[in-house]
Amino acid sequence: MDLKQAFREIKQGNIAPVYVCYGTEAFLMNEFVERLTESLIEPEHREMALIRFDTGDTALSVILEEAQTLPFLVPHKIIIVRDSVLFATGKPSSRVEHVPEQLLSYMDEPAESTVLLFVVPYEKLDERKKIVKTAKSKHQTIAFTPLPAEELIQWMTKRATAQGRTLDRDAAEELLKRIGTDMQAIVTELDKLCLHAGVAGLVTIDAVNELVPIAAEQNVFRLTEMLATLRTEQAITIYHDLLKQREEPIKLMALLVRQFRNMLYIKELSGQGHSPQQIAGQLGLHPYAVKLTLEQAHRFSQERLAALLSELAELDYAMKTGQVDKVFGLELFLLRTGSAGAS
Repeated sequence: MDLKQAFREIKQGNIAPVYVCYGTEAFLMNEFVERLTESLIEPEHREMALIRFDTGDTALSVILEEAQTLPFLVPHKIIIVRDSVLFATGKPSSRVEHVPEQLLSYMDEPAESTVLLFVVPYEKLDERKKIVKTAKSKHQTIAFTPLPAEELIQWMTKRATAQGRTLDRDAAEELLKRIGTDMQAIVTELDKLCLHAGVAGLVTIDAVNELVPIAAEQNVFRLTEMLATLRTEQAITIYHDLLKQREEPIKLMALLVRQFRNMLYIKELSGQGHSPQQIAGQLGLHPYAVKLTLEQAHRFSQERLAALLSELAELDYAMKTGQVDKVFGLELFLLRTGSAGAS
């Protein structure tokens, strides 16, 4: 089932007896669970009507027994099951044994007063399993994947509007650049900006620059941008700012390695004709991050990126064995790299 359709169904009161929610976008998944809960359970009944299990330590037979038991003093109950065993790919990590056939039987005749919701925090389900095929055939699976940048901006705009504020387009784009695409982090900063703007106020790019700190990962992205364009002084300024924020040089180096490695991978895959969406799927990155990294990768040759990764590996060893001072070792790397540029 499509996520937008699932939200529409809940709004219309069409609730399915079983849901299998999977994906890496935890914020949207939590929002879905909350909407479902609001539609079925009164706030004062939540303690009795919301039940949680984990297939890692509770047998499926126990979960299904609870599902088939009539709710106590409330018309409906929701059973939320965190699952890394029944639907997920990979080796099951459970201390108990499960009999998937029991769930297959339950899906054919589910309890009318119970909504059984499985939360699978993995990018994909195991399509080889009969239990997955059955859930898909009954339109009970919902994928929670990261929103594309444009949809994220639309979602941010709607959230600001719901609070009686207007979100400037440039402000939304700058917010994404500063904190990335994590929806929970966006909510925290956007709500703060709306509060600052006041009733019927406008959230501007100036407010974002003033009130929203740049995440370490995003600062490292900016740092590599400075190195690529020979703006060494600005790169060193960013580095010193990160040190003032008590960021560890070894952590910053690890982030640099990840960024250069992503650039190398993205450059190679792009050269093979893969689209940004396909690259995002292969590397487990947000499409927006792939788009920005691809723009940055165009400034570096593959040979230069490979050489930088080799140099960082040597520096990592030297820093961790005490041969080089951590702070000055990384600063010297930035100075050398900035002077040489991306060629």
